[in-house]
Amino acid sequence: MGFCCGIVGLPNVGKSTIFNALTAAGAEVASYRFCTIEPNVGIVPVPDSRLEAIAQRVHPKKVIHTTLEFIDIAGLVKGASQGEGLGNQFLDHIRNVDAIAHTVRCFRNENVSHDFGSLDPIRDIEVINTELILSDLQTLERRMERVERLHKVGIREGALENEIYKEIQSTLNQGKRAGSLRFKEEREAILSDLHLLTAKPVFYLANVDQKVLQGEGTCSKALKEWVIQEGSKMVVICGDLEAEIAEIKEEEREEFRRELGLEGSSLDRLIRVGYEILNLVTFYTTVSSELRAWTVPKGTSAPKAAGKIHSDMERGFIRAEVLSFSDFLACGSEHVAREKGLLRSEGKDYRVSDGDIIHFRFNV
Repeated sequence: MGFCCGIVGLPNVGKSTIFNALTAAGAEVASYRFCTIEPNVGIVPVPDSRLEAIAQRVHPKKVIHTTLEFIDIAGLVKGASQGEGLGNQFLDHIRNVDAIAHTVRCFRNENVSHDFGSLDPIRDIEVINTELILSDLQTLERRMERVERLHKVGIREGALENEIYKEIQSTLNQGKRAGSLRFKEEREAILSDLHLLTAKPVFYLANVDQKVLQGEGTCSKALKEWVIQEGSKMVVICGDLEAEIAEIKEEEREEFRRELGLEGSSLDRLIRVGYEILNLVTFYTTVSSELRAWTVPKGTSAPKAAGKIHSDMERGFIRAEVLSFSDFLACGSEHVAREKGLLRSEGKDYRVSDGDIIHFRFNV
């Protein structure tokens, strides 16, 4: 799987509409609070022009894309961290995602109520962020209490953990996300072990009116300026339009987008941003008659990448035979690339690059 993305936001910002359009999973969509209670899950193949180009040359019997999992999480409200609107249950659904797509309402519709009765994307973001921060502070307090109980009975373990907890607590109390902190090695592992909501990479989905999709409305402009200041990423999307496009035959969708002056699909833009903030790369394998794309974090070693396929391959790793996609494309086949000396033999220290085509050699 590529990555798991949780779609969060206030009620009635268009999360389920966007989810349905991106996944065609048929989640219920309605204009009232808590329409979604149990999270809806949809898995979509990641569009990959490189995978298609390889397939055209090697003619595999089976082509498998890496996938993206969307989780449509119920609308969060002010007080969610205290259980308001089933908030604790909904917050727990966020803990298992890799990245958060924070959906922000930038469209006007008198038939769709707004929790605060007006459009203000910054206020809406701050409401959600405050609830995530308060939930994380509760998590930290429980961990710190556990360390304190150990100290009271003479067990001095957890000194470093407590030091890190206090630093994170100070950051959260300033209204900043835990993800704004940068630790190294052991300290980073302690942060990761907390599974804090605000430590997860986040980007923003500006759900706009169709009439401002090609331009820039006042609401989306204000959001864009705020996102840039925060150092985050934003994808502009019109949920209603995407839902309409999803109803069109697949072969006609691109032509429809061109008529509207849209460049590419919202799903493509969302995936690019997700891969960027998570520092992910894609590599390819051709085993027997199967061509497959795999996604791993940037900097993954060759043995770890092999382990993504099967744990036996990591344990028995010998070497990786690597061909870059650009070299493959230029040569037209692995056979020609091998003759030209472009197929490299790499050892355990090799770090997988985006677009690598790899044959793993291993002992069983």
